[in-house]
Amino acid sequence: MKPETIRIGTRDSELALWQANKVKSALENLGYKTQLVPVKSEGDLNLDQPLYEMGITGIFTKTLDVAMITGKVDIAVHSMKDVPTTLPKGIVEAAILERASHKDILLHKGLDFLKQEQGIIASGSLRRKAQWLNKYPNHQVVDLRGNVNTRMQKLKDNNWNGAIFAEAGLERLGFLNNGKQIQSPSFGGVGEDLDWMLPAPAQGTMLVVAMEKDTFIREALSKLNHRETETCVHIEREFLKVLEGGCTAPIGALATINGDEIHFEGNLLSLDGTQKYSVQKTVTIEESTGLGQLCAKELLNNGGRELMEEIKKELN
Repeated sequence: MKPETIRIGTRDSELALWQANKVKSALENLGYKTQLVPVKSEGDLNLDQPLYEMGITGIFTKTLDVAMITGKVDIAVHSMKDVPTTLPKGIVEAAILERASHKDILLHKGLDFLKQEQGIIASGSLRRKAQWLNKYPNHQVVDLRGNVNTRMQKLKDNNWNGAIFAEAGLERLGFLNNGKQIQSPSFGGVGEDLDWMLPAPAQGTMLVVAMEKDTFIREALSKLNHRETETCVHIEREFLKVLEGGCTAPIGALATINGDEIHFEGNLLSLDGTQKYSVQKTVTIEESTGLGQLCAKELLNNGGRELMEEIKKELN
């Protein structure tokens, strides 16, 4: 049945609302009527506990999944890196929007500390923490949660040298200009791109999900889908799915298209950053089916399987 208005479910954080409004505008430009329906997630309500202790998989998406299954909203908009690799029964990917920046960026109070033995960096991400400690083993990484403004304020108020953010989030909220200058009442300065840090699978990408049976909604959203982004993030998430097996771990992955080729790079690190396993492959787009799975299996067979077992024991 064709609905009069497409109800868009979203978390009510500033960044989530920006993403939902982007989808709202895109659908309205195509002639559809829409309405935003903000919903709070457990991940937004509990800011005191590290994400991995809360059972990170789906912590920001479960509430919206329930709202969609019970008919309170028609679609939901997510940062794709927050979405579990297996969707709930009856819910499907309906559109993957063109990727913004996939990079991590360091907001800092000066970079002199990088040449020294000691340093304190803030991040709530196991992946960022492990990659940072792999490169700077004598530094300390402290947990950091909250929305972007809250995290910037905490960086300003504490004796930390820097904090790691997703560049796409800062750009979307207008906190970052082309010169990497931070424009925020909470924190000023220049951000430093962490080109050496592999992003989370699908970082910088927005996903819109819908009910599988809702053909009208799926047809509407298909017009927003960006094929190249879809190809790349599916490879990254396939890599993640094979590696994780339902367990959270420090995993980075990035697939990029150059002409008729796809280059993939992925890694898996121990929680303390002392162990690191990496894989890289370049294939033609025609040969890219199953590339994420192939790379994950290669990494698991070359020491990654034992490391995943160690990580599971440490997190349980």
